[in-house]
Amino acid sequence: MVAKIHFVRLVITSLVLLAAGHSYAQDELRNTFFKEADAAKAAADTADAKLLAPRTYERGMKEYSDAELALQRGRNIETVRSNAAEATRYLSDAADKARLAKTALAQVMKSRQDAANARAPDLSQDLWAQAQRKFAEAIRLMERGDLKNAKRRDIEATTLYREAELVAIKAQYLSETRRLLADADRARVGRYAPITLGSAKQLLADAERELSENRYDTDLPRSLAQRANYEAKHAIYLSEIVRRVRDKDLTAEQLVLQWEDPLRQIAGVADMVPDMKTGPDSLTAELVAYFENQASELQALQQEKAESEIRIADMEEELRALDERLGGATAERAALVQRLEAQARVKQQFEQVEKLFGSEEARVFREGNNVILRLVGLSFDSGASQIKPGNFDLLGKVEKAIDIFPRSELIIEGHTDSHGSDDLNQKLSQNRAESVQQYMINAMRIPTYRLIATGYGETRPVASNETAAGRARNRRIDIVIKPNIDAN
Repeated sequence: MVAKIHFVRLVITSLVLLAAGHSYAQDELRNTFFKEADAAKAAADTADAKLLAPRTYERGMKEYSDAELALQRGRNIETVRSNAAEATRYLSDAADKARLAKTALAQVMKSRQDAANARAPDLSQDLWAQAQRKFAEAIRLMERGDLKNAKRRDIEATTLYREAELVAIKAQYLSETRRLLADADRARVGRYAPITLGSAKQLLADAERELSENRYDTDLPRSLAQRANYEAKHAIYLSEIVRRVRDKDLTAEQLVLQWEDPLRQIAGVADMVPDMKTGPDSLTAELVAYFENQASELQALQQEKAESEIRIADMEEELRALDERLGGATAERAALVQRLEAQARVKQQFEQVEKLFGSEEARVFREGNNVILRLVGLSFDSGASQIKPGNFDLLGKVEKAIDIFPRSELIIEGHTDSHGSDDLNQKLSQNRAESVQQYMINAMRIPTYRLIATGYGETRPVASNETAAGRARNRRIDIVIKPNIDAN
């Protein structure tokens, strides 16, 4: 039995060695017969012969595959040698033809690539298909050596590729505008807003002309298309308004009042009384002057900030130089540095708080080291001081802001507008401040000794009480966070 097992093992080992030897022999034969064919194939692939000399390349690859198959099946060595030699000849010829075609057809190949980059296969399918057929014909003629007719197809294909590219570029930039104008025509917008719709159509024509004249400079056409989109949408909007006026669904007076309302709202934000008794011109001029002044002030503040940063950098450099001369920091300097570091931490914490609130929830600003949370999103019912459930989410963010400043002192300030008696407003503001204070004690678990609730009534307005928007801004709860510098 043992002898039989040894015999089986010997047979298996012999078969394995025989297979390995056969594989090794095949590798050696392949290295011998395919060396030139592999080099020719690599050269043909590098020259892009599959595209530029397809028939010759295909013949070469057929011979190459036949040689590989013959080697794998153990056919006659001469068969393998013959197939490999033919593969080398065809593939070398394909590489030569491809290099010639690449030079002779350089123009059409560039146009083809430009069209492909512009997504012509998707956006200009018919022209792209026509160009591809002409390009294939040029390659076949080139491969056969018919240079004259190949050049003719080259020119035809180039023209088609460039047309396809232009159509694709226009589709990318102008398709939305065309769709909008088609929608406007179906809605008969031209009947009610012909001037605006005409402007949109002219802008589209200008964009098309610019692309036709210089398809690669797309900045101006893109801008024209955007303006055309705007005018088309505006025309659709205006046509609906004009139609309602003509159908007497909207009177001219109602229309004017509707258009005055946004100016009233803007005036409220600017804390102006919206005087439009003789039209909007005077108020418009005031608003323009106001916002121009705001822009100037902002620019001045930005300049001042930049100059301050430069001064601080210079002072820090002086301080370092002074340290080197004095050989170290004095006790006074150490205390100053510690305080500056604490102030820097407050600034960093302030930036954290700012990110907690949206503009409709709170205005966050600083007065010295104090952080003010002006809770514009916290509202009370008229004459009431009870906190509504709808305000719980906002107060949750307030709690997160307070947690950023451990051991800080908190002042809750209540404010009202000027409508109503002074005494009632004072009492109402105090009650509202105390309501928020009690919520902080109960829901936020903030110790009582950290909290102060104060009502100021109508005595500290931040906007004009002559407008509804101004009065809304004056009715507010401000939370003053006074950081404990030593605790930070």
